Amino acid sequence: MRTKAPQANPADGQSGEPVRTIETLAFVASDTPEAEAARDALHARYDGVAPEDADVIVALGGDGLMLQTLHRFMNTGKPIYGMNRGSVGFLMNEYRETDLLERIRKAEATAIHPLLMRATDVDGREHVARAINEVSMLRQTYQAAKLRITVDERLRLEELVCDGILLATPAGSTAYNLSAHGSILPIYAPLLALTPISAFRPRRWRGALLPDRSKVRIDVLEPAKRPVSAAADHTEIRNVASVFIEQDMTSQSLAMFDQDHSWDERILTEMFRY
Repeated sequence: MRTKAPQANPADGQSGEPVRTIETLAFVASDTPEAEAARDALHARYDGVAPEDADVIVALGGDGLMLQTLHRFMNTGKPIYGMNRGSVGFLMNEYRETDLLERIRKAEATAIHPLLMRATDVDGREHVARAINEVSMLRQTYQAAKLRITVDERLRLEELVCDGILLATPAGSTAYNLSAHGSILPIYAPLLALTPISAFRPRRWRGALLPDRSKVRIDVLEPAKRPVSAAADHTEIRNVASVFIEQDMTSQSLAMFDQDHSWDERILTEMFRY
């Protein structure tokens, strides 16, 4: 579930008005000359402070930097306002140096609850990671993966032969999920997109839309012959035997977007793109 953060307290992540009680900003940037120059200019112009002392963190770069920043400040109650100094910038607002405090005070904050991945490798070790966009599983060699899918302890697909599979949040439904021909989800939809990657058998299976309360288990069949890796956003685990995924309602990140170009408006635009 994703909700707008209230006016009085950006950390709550419940329904309400745009956040307005903003006085101090911290600036973080990707390691490109363009992003670093923007960070230095804005830090000087707006008397930037350390992240722990800021009301809002301003992330300067592309979508990768935005995801890293949302992970870094997860559960701190600090909203992240991104400005595009990268390439794609779907998660970012337009870069402008002027009137930044006014823009941020009018922006809408969206609370994002990540997916929690528990991956068990072939040696029996468990690895835990969280994903804001998606949890994906991919074959590691020329051999196609063979996967078994269970949802809420009920077997749904005995064997999927494929290059991989992913489970995407609405926030991530326009990323890798869309490239794999998965469904785009409105940002406030209580759904997850389960999408195969280059399915070979069953060839006609196009995936499923699941309630966001679903608990998904994916077992790797023949893991020695057909090794598979699992990734939660930028955290990758090699040679997994099984992966368990559910939404972590105890954790949240806050992303801020300009009122005239909100996240749900961007997703609707993608739905009608041709």
